Amino acid sequence: MARSADTLTLVPGPDPRGSVAGAGGPLARDDLAKALAAFEAAILSAKRQSPHTALGYGRDLKQFFQFVGVHLGAEPSLDLLRALTLSDFRSWLAERRRTGLKPSSAARAVSAVRALFRHLEREGLVSNEAIGVLRAPKIPHGVPKPISVDKARAVGPMAQTLAPTPWIAARDAAILTLLYGCGLRLSEALGLNRGQAPVAQTMLRVKGKGNKERIVPVLPIVAGAVSEYLELCPFKVGSDGPLFVGAKGNRLSPRLVQLAMERLRGALGLPDSATPHALRHSFASHLLGAGGDLRTIQDLLGHASLSTTQRYTEVDAAKLVSLYEDAHPRARSSLKPTG
Repeated sequence: MARSADTLTLVPGPDPRGSVAGAGGPLARDDLAKALAAFEAAILSAKRQSPHTALGYGRDLKQFFQFVGVHLGAEPSLDLLRALTLSDFRSWLAERRRTGLKPSSAARAVSAVRALFRHLEREGLVSNEAIGVLRAPKIPHGVPKPISVDKARAVGPMAQTLAPTPWIAARDAAILTLLYGCGLRLSEALGLNRGQAPVAQTMLRVKGKGNKERIVPVLPIVAGAVSEYLELCPFKVGSDGPLFVGAKGNRLSPRLVQLAMERLRGALGLPDSATPHALRHSFASHLLGAGGDLRTIQDLLGHASLSTTQRYTEVDAAKLVSLYEDAHPRARSSLKPTG
């Protein structure tokens, strides 16, 4: 994985954004620097560790050490981490919230710091019970907002009419149809190569979070949309080249797909919550609403936990009653008033 200013590489040397409290020294002492290097190696080599998670950990830990240095007026070291109290951790978390950090991001920051302390304890370097007592912020349960079936079906055809260039219009229609038709994450769709184009096969192998692979069925309408895009695309790349490309032939940026969805929101009268990821929510909700099995939907989405899939699905009560009445031999009598 390529290194950047946001990776876990905190030390040795001064913090690239400036030293703690302007002292001009390194972010941490040598003993902690070595421990952090080992922690970084462990994180980056984890089989199911997402690179995005590693980047987030890097940012959170940099901020944590900067705060500790200022808060305690001392250069971070293993001894300093060992001596941190619950009050110190709470002060750090309060500072993060004061600067406007969302609860979900604050919870991730706590997770990053806890992961570091678990690593240090496993290595016999630092033991600190206070971090285990610290409560992460509660994350409000946000119910996903899928779009209606009719408008989900209209996304592809409408996208064909909104871009000025025919091949770009076909590209936008193809990727949005793929997101809804196969329930892919945007990153998964943009990560596909030309040799994986779902045009001839009925199944698509997708590499999701943590490099976990799954197989999803390809509907004829999806294959047709991708085929039309490939016929019009002016860039002929090899099988290892990107399936979806931008105007210069490079792998398509997520932002361009988000902009295409923004244009669709205006054309179809969709709410602001109708993002490319909402198409994945809609895929799951519409399958469940049509009688799909939750476990099967879990496999199609590539979720490790069934509870995550449940948050992705939203079916109205009337539809559930209808499914129950159709499936259960005694449902009609059981739903009648008892007096």
